[in-house]
Amino acid sequence: MALVGSKPHAAGPSASTGMTRQAPLLGISLKLASTLMFFVMATALKIAAETVPIGQLVFARNFFGLFPVLMMVALRGELGLAFKTQNPRGHLTRATVGLSAMVCSFTALFLLPLPDATAIGFATPLVVVVLAFFLLREQVRIYRWSAVGVGFLGILVVLSPHLGEGQMDSTATLGAVAGALGACFAALAMITVRKLCETERTSTIVTWFAGASTVLSLMTFPLGFVLPGHVWVVPDATTAGLMLLIGLAGGIGQILLTQSYRYADASTIAPFDYVNMLWAILIGWLVFSEIPVPEVVIGALIVIAAGIFVIYREHRLGLDRTKARRASSPSKA
Repeated sequence: MALVGSKPHAAGPSASTGMTRQAPLLGISLKLASTLMFFVMATALKIAAETVPIGQLVFARNFFGLFPVLMMVALRGELGLAFKTQNPRGHLTRATVGLSAMVCSFTALFLLPLPDATAIGFATPLVVVVLAFFLLREQVRIYRWSAVGVGFLGILVVLSPHLGEGQMDSTATLGAVAGALGACFAALAMITVRKLCETERTSTIVTWFAGASTVLSLMTFPLGFVLPGHVWVVPDATTAGLMLLIGLAGGIGQILLTQSYRYADASTIAPFDYVNMLWAILIGWLVFSEIPVPEVVIGALIVIAAGIFVIYREHRLGLDRTKARRASSPSKA
């Protein structure tokens, strides 16, 4: 899927610039390391959420995660440039949408088993195709529409254990709905990033998102005065350590993700997003004694197959989204 007004890359996979070079194995290794860091973050979040409200955890993720991001930008010599923009409204829009995705996905991580929440999140690239068609007027042919349709069927299979109980107020159902909304917001965030990439530096997009999200997440503090379950708490030493880990792991994961796209195209690296399912099953089993039900595994495999096909078709059509992916911050991050 190309950016509005952009053309497919003229350079082939072997092309490189002063900022990038082709080293696919290194890029893939960095990508895999980023998925592990994001699941370290998710594990700490799931534990801390037992005593800390989601809004406070979102603030911790953004505030403590801001420091690794600023360090990365500084090491690239772009710290001064990172704060300069001609489109502050676009950055605030991207931060608002991204923060909404983060709140929803964190809620899903807390309320659902890790494999379930992870599988629902795989709907994001499918929703991107739909939004790109309606919002960016991109051409989507029958092959990708078919893959999207199959992928959504897979999501319904994943959701079926949680939506088939007839209790719309149940914890699992609320988690499933939050996860689905998180995937939609994350897709919308990626669309806004792709628009920003037309005029903004990657370092500017990443820095503005981290800073604006930190400020916006503070707005959840007043909710505690009207919603008892959202009262911010003074954490003990263990919980404070978990909150610090959430931010640092998320920030480091973002750095590793950003760096991975310096060494390989998005079409090479993107399929490794689905390693997240392996981490989810492994960590869910070892740490939380969670075993995914067959519907979740089957649905996840369907969605993964559809997602990989979409990536393959985009690669064939020359619609690599390396720059946008480099600047995007996954909702779970």
